[in-house]
Amino acid sequence: MEIGVSIFPTDLTMQPIDLAKHAEDRGFESLWFPEHSHIPVSRRSPWGGREGAPPLPQEYWRTHHQLIALSAAAAVTTNLKLATGITLVAQHAPIWLAKAVASLDMISNGRFILGVGYGWNKEELAHHGVKYTDRREVMRERILAMKQLWTEDEATFDGAWVSFEPSWSWPKPAQAGGPPIILGGAAGPRTIGDIVEYCDGWMPIGGRHDFVGKITEVRQAAEDAGRDPESLEFGLFFAQPDIGFLEGLAEAGVKRAVLGLPQGSPDEVEAAFDKFAPLVGAI
Repeated sequence: MEIGVSIFPTDLTMQPIDLAKHAEDRGFESLWFPEHSHIPVSRRSPWGGREGAPPLPQEYWRTHHQLIALSAAAAVTTNLKLATGITLVAQHAPIWLAKAVASLDMISNGRFILGVGYGWNKEELAHHGVKYTDRREVMRERILAMKQLWTEDEATFDGAWVSFEPSWSWPKPAQAGGPPIILGGAAGPRTIGDIVEYCDGWMPIGGRHDFVGKITEVRQAAEDAGRDPESLEFGLFFAQPDIGFLEGLAEAGVKRAVLGLPQGSPDEVEAAFDKFAPLVGAI
C-alpha cells in the first residue's frame, strides 16, 4: 500500500518546500494539498455542509494556492507524487485550470494527481458564479473539456457550461491522457456514476461513510457500464495511522492511504512525519 500525507499548507505551519522535502526524505508516496479560494464571513454553510458541525478552522481561509504550492514542491523533489486533495473544479475557469494542470504535470515529469470534488460551501461557490445545485454538472463538463485540451491538437467543446471553438493549447501533460483524476466525497448513486464515467479512482475522507462496502458498488457499476473495474483505484483520506487498520484497507483492495498531518508549528509537523514514517513500506 502506498502511504501519502495531507495538510492545509498555510502561512502558519511548515511551508510547501519543506513539507515536500520531509515527505520525500521519509519515503512517502504522495503529498496532498486541499484548497479554498476564500471563505465568506457569513458562514451560512456549516463545515462540510453538515448541520451541527463545529466552527470552521482558520486553515480553510489561510491556505496557499494549491497548484502554486505544489509547483514549489515539484522543484525540490524527484519521486514524490504531487496531488490536490481536492481541487474545487466548479470554481475554476476550465481552460486556465487545464493549462495549469498540464504545466505542473510536465514540469514534475508526470508526478501530478488531480483530486477533485464538488464543493460544500454554497456562498463560496456563489462568489464564483456557480449555484450549489449546478456544481456537479459544472464540474463534469469542465473535466471533460479539460480532457479534450490535454489530448487533442485542436480541442473543441460544446456543452451547457463550457464551450470553445477549435483551439490550440500546450503544454500537454506528461502523463498520456492527463493526470489521474480521483474523486472525493460520499459515493451515492450520482457520485458513483461520475467516478465510472470520467474518473480514475475514488478517495473519500475516512470515518464518515461505509468505505469498504462502497468499493464493491463502484466496481459493480464500472462493470455494468462496460468499464474494467481494475482500471479504478481506491484510496482513503485521513486514514488511521495504525498498521492493523491499514492492513484491513489493503485486503479490501485499497491502493493508497493518506494520513493527516497536524495544523501545527513546523516542529509539530516534523514530529508527525517521524511518527508516521515507520508505516511507509510496512504493508
